[in-house]
Amino acid sequence: MKTVVKQWGTALALAMLIPGIGAAATVNDATEQQLVHRGEYLARVGDCVACHTAGGGKPFAGGLPIAAPIGTIYSTNITPDAATGIGSYSYEDFERAVRQGISKHGDTLYPAMPYPSYARVRDDDMHALYAYFMHGVAPVSQPNRAEGIPWPMSMRWPLSVWRWFFAPKVEAFAPPPGADPVLARGAYLVDGLAHCSACHTPRGVGMQELALNAKQGPAFLSGGGVIDHWIATNLRGDPMSGLGQWSEADLAAFLKSGSTENSAAFGGMTDVIEHSTQYMTDADRLAIARYIKSLSGAQGEAHPSYDATLSTALYSGNVAKLGAETYLNSCAACHRTDGKGYASVFPALAPNPVVNGSDPTSLIHIVLAGSSTPVTQGAPAQFTMPPYGWRLSDAEVANVLTLVRSSWGNHAPAVTAAQVAKVRAAVPAASLGAAPQR
Repeated sequence: MKTVVKQWGTALALAMLIPGIGAAATVNDATEQQLVHRGEYLARVGDCVACHTAGGGKPFAGGLPIAAPIGTIYSTNITPDAATGIGSYSYEDFERAVRQGISKHGDTLYPAMPYPSYARVRDDDMHALYAYFMHGVAPVSQPNRAEGIPWPMSMRWPLSVWRWFFAPKVEAFAPPPGADPVLARGAYLVDGLAHCSACHTPRGVGMQELALNAKQGPAFLSGGGVIDHWIATNLRGDPMSGLGQWSEADLAAFLKSGSTENSAAFGGMTDVIEHSTQYMTDADRLAIARYIKSLSGAQGEAHPSYDATLSTALYSGNVAKLGAETYLNSCAACHRTDGKGYASVFPALAPNPVVNGSDPTSLIHIVLAGSSTPVTQGAPAQFTMPPYGWRLSDAEVANVLTLVRSSWGNHAPAVTAAQVAKVRAAVPAASLGAAPQR
């Protein structure tokens, strides 16, 4: 499901929870144990472990490098270690950091930590989270890394100005009287702990989210910018570029397994599925799905209509159209000549909201570097698309993606070789694959 235009984005989300939490105390009281258990679940909803755990590191010990427009931010140690974690934090310290973005020492946290969303978290959930991080997480002695941000951008005081302008006041979520309780629960989770807006909402010139909830306008969840060379997709009801073709059940199933009959998670969303949403209750996944499906389209798009022209040509071996031969040789075995893929295994390309997005970055990235489906409890088998960057030129990638984005009912702008070259230069060379050894 983890850079921004550059936005602080998915990998940035949760990146700065704060230094400190000392040695975890033993919990004997049954009520306290229940609170810790609930806090563990809420930490899953917030996907805290994804950003606060470095590759090969211990859970919540921090150190994950996060690319931001101003330099590299390193996530912090949020284990209950008194010297290097957040063990010395009182509940008030913890609450102020999470919901207000202010550290124990009074510094404003980078907006990589999604405190604008967390401002809506209820007091009872905040207490449960505090109990979990104090008593349910193993302490790790690991000093925080200094930020890789050059002066003067490394100065913290401008962040307080940012917070004053863009961060909302703490106002715990309360549903309106008579609201559908399932819809209200979904709004609480999506707008709050799950912080979906941090990645899926476009940002302004100050890198602030243009909307933090549905009441603030149609920009909410209408698609974010580039995050680690992926595009955070439009989650609204647009039929071509959004989730207008998805049912409530499709979305709930996607959150559980990382795939539907016609789609599969990629990029940062894979981590979200693996670390967070697969562990949610069915009721919470349904609530999230119902709330997201309540969001009308923002683009005014027409509903797609399948077009079999390319399918007929490919099936007959006609590869006269630019990009068709590459598609037949490299793509058709999994995505089929009709572009419909194989249910729950290889995603359909026709019509597909990712394919129809205005920015083709994600598609280019997938072709160049490949992609693997999430591994979940409900769907342990992993399916992988290999990288083609090692053998397809920029022009070939551009041609085949232009073909895909204009066929089977898809209607999206052409892809240029220059766009492919830009993504290729940004993606680690090792991700592009290599010719098989003979």
